[in-house]
Amino acid sequence: MSSPSPKKDIVVVGGSLAGLFTGIPLLRQGHNVTILERSPTPLLHDQGAGIVTGTSTAEFFRRFDRSGRGTEGLKGGLSVRSQERLYLDQKGNVIDGEGWEQRMTSWDLLYYLSRFNFDGRRTAYVPEGAEGSQEGEGRGVYEYGRSATVLQDLGEKVKVEFDDVREGSAGGSGSLEADFVIIADGPSSHLRKQLVPEAKVRTYAGYVAFRGTVPEQELSQAATDVFVERFTFYHGSSTQILAYTIPGPESSLESGKRLVNWVWYWNLADGSEELRNVMTDTDGNTHRWTLPTGGKMQPRVWEKQKDTATAALPPQFAELVHKTKKPFVQAIADLPPSPQPRLLGGKALLVGDSLAAFRPHTAGSTGQAALHALLLDQAFKGEVSWDFYEQNVMNHAISWQQRGVVLGNRSQFGSHPFAEASTEDARRVDRKDLWMRQSGQGSRE
Repeated sequence: MSSPSPKKDIVVVGGSLAGLFTGIPLLRQGHNVTILERSPTPLLHDQGAGIVTGTSTAEFFRRFDRSGRGTEGLKGGLSVRSQERLYLDQKGNVIDGEGWEQRMTSWDLLYYLSRFNFDGRRTAYVPEGAEGSQEGEGRGVYEYGRSATVLQDLGEKVKVEFDDVREGSAGGSGSLEADFVIIADGPSSHLRKQLVPEAKVRTYAGYVAFRGTVPEQELSQAATDVFVERFTFYHGSSTQILAYTIPGPESSLESGKRLVNWVWYWNLADGSEELRNVMTDTDGNTHRWTLPTGGKMQPRVWEKQKDTATAALPPQFAELVHKTKKPFVQAIADLPPSPQPRLLGGKALLVGDSLAAFRPHTAGSTGQAALHALLLDQAFKGEVSWDFYEQNVMNHAISWQQRGVVLGNRSQFGSHPFAEASTEDARRVDRKDLWMRQSGQGSRE
């Protein structure tokens, strides 16, 4: 046990979930926190993704949310209940299932609630009458259009240099001095490369994830039966697709107004023309890691993938693909953990995907960010040592990153127990081999 940290000026580089999660507890302790987000607009665009909510994410919102939506352990206000897991064969028959309650939410809901808790940003996601900051807490500032370029160790302080990329600005650059810097700018972190040049870089894993959502009310009865309030999978030869229900537009949890979120893993060789076509948007720009939401996929590419869905997927999953209006794509990648999370003599810290990025099969990315925030809160209060913090976050990062590689490679390049399985085959599968169950995490799955 150590002494609580004196009040600090803290800069967080990255204003998505990991940056917000780690900033909120430090504000509550009375530290001043400035987030530098490189996006040129005031609010990040909806990522169009569902999140499997785990223990750490639930605990974070139970402890730190003031909107009223996360105070009852995620019941009623933050997520949709999934009551069981189902596994389909290619004909759409249920070949196996198990009762396994999980909670499913959406990236946009967590982001907008976190913005409210950080800097008081009110949106339709926040109930009327919710009260944010309280007397005695620190000042939270969310600076968008600020692309951090360099961290400079000044001894007692750290200088954070940034470029002005705000929409409509004349450009230029600026800097801030901080007592402590949190690096939360994701798996392609520029600052990680600068400060830890020996750390491994992000590498393509050989397949992509097509993703999308469909309004619940647009589903056929056959699709409703297997997807609504269920977590459903199909494993084929070198492919996997899954789906579950998430909150609807502006976080509606009302039955019939929610969304079904789906993720379809598909092998595409690195450097291939097919991969290049998939990752090239309607404006002719080729993206390395994410073809964004907003209807940017080329129509001819999407038509081809819909034809593939008809031929290769169970009819219920093919229906989801065909009814998706604005699909997007993620190139699946590996990013092993940095050798250490603490940098610059303990004045800087890698968190979330900047420390290590997991393949989405783990459902572990959002949970890792929440875990880091919970432990950071304890470390700053002096409730745990920094050695304890480092040991826990590194053990977690190493095990979950490796788990993602195993799950992904088995799904896409190996033999999943349920690939091409029948009901009789499914009965012979060891349940422990289906899913590496570990408590606590959630991801954009």
